Amino acid sequence: MQAIWDILPKTIAAILRQQPPSWHEHVEEIRIRVLRPLEIIVKGTAQFLPYEVTREDGMHLLNKLSQYSIYAIEEELKRGFITIQGGHRVGLAGKVVTEGGSVKAIHHVTSFNIRIAKQKIGIAEPLVPYVYDGRWHNTMIIGSPQTGKTTLLRDAARMISTGILARHIPSQKVGIVDERSEIAGCVKGIPQFQLGNRVDVLDACPKAEGMMMMIRSMSPDVLIVDEIGRSEDGEAILEAVNAGVCIWTTVHGRNRKDVLQRPTLRPIMEQGVFERFVELTNERGPGTVRCITDASGAVLYERTVKSG
Repeated sequence: MQAIWDILPKTIAAILRQQPPSWHEHVEEIRIRVLRPLEIIVKGTAQFLPYEVTREDGMHLLNKLSQYSIYAIEEELKRGFITIQGGHRVGLAGKVVTEGGSVKAIHHVTSFNIRIAKQKIGIAEPLVPYVYDGRWHNTMIIGSPQTGKTTLLRDAARMISTGILARHIPSQKVGIVDERSEIAGCVKGIPQFQLGNRVDVLDACPKAEGMMMMIRSMSPDVLIVDEIGRSEDGEAILEAVNAGVCIWTTVHGRNRKDVLQRPTLRPIMEQGVFERFVELTNERGPGTVRCITDASGAVLYERTVKSG
């Protein structure tokens, strides 16, 4: 949390420091909107604090994020978020400036969403009996927003790159294509999370292009990509699998049926690219595994467990 305290205006930091000690463990987001009440999300529940954010607060926060040079974060402004030390991500909203139909920048930033990054080491290991049998299976993690998909995928990357000595599973080369800087949380190219010694990251790179770049340049055994959904993502995955690379990815959806109904993903689903499907829910908190199925739809695991 120190990286977050370092960028917050003193007024906002003072209000947050008044929260109970348990707040630090369970806070998920700090939402700062100019001329509106300060909001925090704790265990999925919104709480408004007795403080109205000022224009000066917004300017202070933007200056801290940009290190007093808006030009230095020009690319981040186009994407709508900035990743800071610790892997925390700050989403931005305000007046959008377009050029040729594409976003050029965000001016007059008035909304900031600080998403607290929390690595949960070990949460992927209960999946091992279902996703590894001498080799890692191509695996798709399915879940609605805020169900812990990226957290689980991040730990899978760490687990695969490190290996599991107790299970006699060797370490492997892992390539992460991190389009939204959420898996590795890179700052200036350096991952802010523990991912093991055999991980290479393409940060802020479009998934489809990045997968091909990673295969050509780093020859990974396993590719990790987050939130696939476009047709070009599916095409790149097909190429990667045909090149003998294992794929782990996440997809927005409630279940496998939802994914099958998405036209852009139907080709890779129908061709049986993925061998394991891990469905998540937040019924008992983010990271609860609802079930694991194989390519034929057979249920391998459906006892609800808490994975994070």
